[in-house]
Amino acid sequence: MRILHTSDWHVGRTIRGRSRADEHRAVLLEIAEIAGARDVDLVIVAGDVFDTAAPSPEAERIVYGALLHLSRAAEHVVVIAGNHDNHRRLQAVAPLLELTNVHTATELRRADDGGIVELSMASGEVACVALLPFLSQRGIVRADDLMQLDADDHAGRYAERCREILASLCAPFRPDTVNIVVAHLFATGAQPGGGERAAHTVVDYHVPAQAFPANAHYVALGHLHRPQKIAAAAPVWYPGSPLQLDFGEETGDKVVLLVDAAPGTPARVEQVALTTGRRLRTVTGTLERIAAGRDDHGDDYLRVVVEEPARIGLADEVRELLPNAVDVSVARPDAAATEDVAAWELADFQRSPDELFAEYLASEDIEDEALLHRFRELLEEVHAPDSA
Repeated sequence: MRILHTSDWHVGRTIRGRSRADEHRAVLLEIAEIAGARDVDLVIVAGDVFDTAAPSPEAERIVYGALLHLSRAAEHVVVIAGNHDNHRRLQAVAPLLELTNVHTATELRRADDGGIVELSMASGEVACVALLPFLSQRGIVRADDLMQLDADDHAGRYAERCREILASLCAPFRPDTVNIVVAHLFATGAQPGGGERAAHTVVDYHVPAQAFPANAHYVALGHLHRPQKIAAAAPVWYPGSPLQLDFGEETGDKVVLLVDAAPGTPARVEQVALTTGRRLRTVTGTLERIAAGRDDHGDDYLRVVVEEPARIGLADEVRELLPNAVDVSVARPDAAATEDVAAWELADFQRSPDELFAEYLASEDIEDEALLHRFRELLEEVHAPDSA
């Protein structure tokens, strides 16, 4: 049985206000084409198909269109809800998706109540798939535990409950089926990619790799944006996000995972690189240096760090040189070099606001007389008598 594993599409995500809808359409079509070309039987989408719980109509068109493309390329598609997804919205369309062999799990259920699905393939093979959508601490830890336990105990209780849930879900695994776990969670020891929601990747949400059953042929995880294998008794993988979603994800290729699995043997995993989508890159230097290298960045989205004193209009100058610059900042001097300057004498009330603002500009290494002049004008306007 051949499986394609993808996750963390985050459709609807922008890059500093710029739409990435066209990139998402293209990369999801590329994934569907890979599934068709490589004779995939089962596609797994391990959560966070949307970037927000209130996706736009455009984002919904992209996601549901992609799922239909995948359903035509493979016999079955399995989708679980991630922490960015609105499980009620996915639940509402689940009956329609089911008509196209797209199986959706939006909330935790017992194994005998939809928490595990058996999918028969034309080859006669059967996949036994345990489904664990994202669980918040609120959803997994009882209220009295939250009231009585210390913060360190909460993390342990979350991990222990996940272990118990996985053991229960995977109890129906059989020797003659391809046994798969699909979960959206943070496995202990995994490395975040840089664009995840920080509140859901802290230690409170970690699940130890030992929680995954040894009789699983493959564990398909979502949540982290860096493709990686987790050391465990079974093959445990994150495919990462299909696009570079934020500048923390500049390094490394984006991939989908092709998994060959059969009863009685561990799965073999191949990383297939994705070629669609604009890359993100950080550029650092003076304006002169930035101008000299402006033809080297192709169609990449750029984060530009300017090594010059801040001044009015600097960001506009950068964007004129580099139209794809979506983030412009000024390199901060070393804290040690500015420590004395930053130690304002706020207790000296004899100094004027004009002097204090000038000192603030100096502490930020900003040399701009025009900015100081505008501050003075605003100050005079605020203190001017009412003309009425």
